[in-house]
Amino acid sequence: MKEGNESFETPTVYRDEEQLLAHVDEIDLLVIASPNYMHTPQLLRWGKHDITILVEKPVAISSEQIANLKAAKLTANIWVAMEYRFIPAINKLLQLLPEVGPIKKVTIRENRYPFLSKIEEWNKDVNKSGDTLVEKCCHFFDLFRLITGQEMDSCVSKIHRGLLWDHYGYQDQDDAEVVPIIDSAYVLLDFVQTKGVDAMMTLTSRDSVETEPQQQSPPKRRAVQQSTIGCLELCMFAEGSRHQEEIIVTGMKGRVEAYLPENKVFLYQRPTGLWTDKSKPPPPASYTEDIFDCTDLRQVYDFADDLPEMHSGYHYCSTAIEWKYLIDAINNTRQGNLFAPKVTLDDGIKAVEMGIASMVNISNGNKVAPVQAHHHRAADTVNHVHDVKAVFINNGTDTTSSDDSRASLEFFE
Repeated sequence: MKEGNESFETPTVYRDEEQLLAHVDEIDLLVIASPNYMHTPQLLRWGKHDITILVEKPVAISSEQIANLKAAKLTANIWVAMEYRFIPAINKLLQLLPEVGPIKKVTIRENRYPFLSKIEEWNKDVNKSGDTLVEKCCHFFDLFRLITGQEMDSCVSKIHRGLLWDHYGYQDQDDAEVVPIIDSAYVLLDFVQTKGVDAMMTLTSRDSVETEPQQQSPPKRRAVQQSTIGCLELCMFAEGSRHQEEIIVTGMKGRVEAYLPENKVFLYQRPTGLWTDKSKPPPPASYTEDIFDCTDLRQVYDFADDLPEMHSGYHYCSTAIEWKYLIDAINNTRQGNLFAPKVTLDDGIKAVEMGIASMVNISNGNKVAPVQAHHHRAADTVNHVHDVKAVFINNGTDTTSSDDSRASLEFFE
C-alpha cells in the first residue's frame, strides 16, 4: 500500500486468535478491543508473554475476573485505554487543580444519548458488559481517583434500570428473565484522606472572665468533615443536552469547571480581601474568572503541533494523544528503560472495583417502579450483577466464536 511517497507492508491477517498467538514473538503492540467480558481472559492469555498490550476499558466486568487478574503473574507491559484523561479540557482541569486548594467536592456529569448498536448488542447485556456503571462509568471513576489523589471509602447509588427497554429491543429477546442495563444513576462517593490530615480540627475558646491558669477550660473541639466527597450523575436518555460531560472540582481556594463538547475550562478564585462587608454577597471585583479554550490543543499540550490533524478522531483528539504517550513509552523500553504507562493495570482494576461497589450499594434497588414497557422482565431487584460469571471463561472453556476473535485484536508488525 502507498500513501503519498511512503510505502507500507501489507498487514498479515489471521483467521483466529490461536493463529496470531503462534506469532507472539513478532508482535510489537497488541490491542485488545473485544467485547468487555473477553478482556480479562485475553489479558490472562497474552499477558504471560514479553509484549506490550493496550487493553480497552474495562479490564474486567466481575469480582471473579478481578480476582483472576490480581492472582495472575503477568509479565507483559500493560496500558489500559482510559482516553478521557487526555481530553484537552479534562487535562487542562488537571493542570489547574493546584489553583483551587485542598479539594473538597468533585462532581462529574454525563448527559448523553443511549448506547449505540454493536455486534450482537453485547453492550446491552449485563453479563457481557458488566452493566453501565462499569462499562461506561469506569472512565469517570478513574477520573475521581486521578483528581482527588485518593481512594474511595464508600458509596451509595440510586438508579433507573430498563427505561430504554424498547429502544434497546429487549422485547424481542427470548429470555423472559433478561435484566436491562442501567439507564441513569446518581452515585455519591466518599474518599479516604491519604495525606495524614487530622479529621478533627481544634478550636480554642477562652472564657471571657479571667481565671487562674491552672483552672483554664480545656479547648473545645468540633468535628469537621475533612474528606473529599463526590457525585456522579449519569443519564443515557438526554440527547441534545448543552453539555454532554461536565467536571466540576471545588477546593477551599477556588473552583475549576470543564465542559464538553464546548471544550472549555473555567477557573474561579474565591473572594479576596475586597469582600469586606459579609452581610452582602461578594462584589465581582473580589473574585476572578479565567477561561481556557481547549479547542486549541496548544493551550494544553506542548506537542500539539506534532499531532497529524487527520488523527483528531473522537473524544477531542484524546485517542491520538494517548497513542503518542503510548508510543513514547514503547520507544523508552527499547532504550533499556522500564515501561511507564500513564494508566496502569492497577488503575484499570480500581476503576472497575468502584463501578462494582456502586452497583452493590444501590439504595433504591427494590423500589424502582417498572414502567409499562418493562412488563415482568425488568428484574428491578437484581443488584449483584457483578457476581455473574462471564460466559467466555465458564468452566475454563473458550466458548467464543472465531468471528469474535477476529474482531477483537489488532496486530502491528
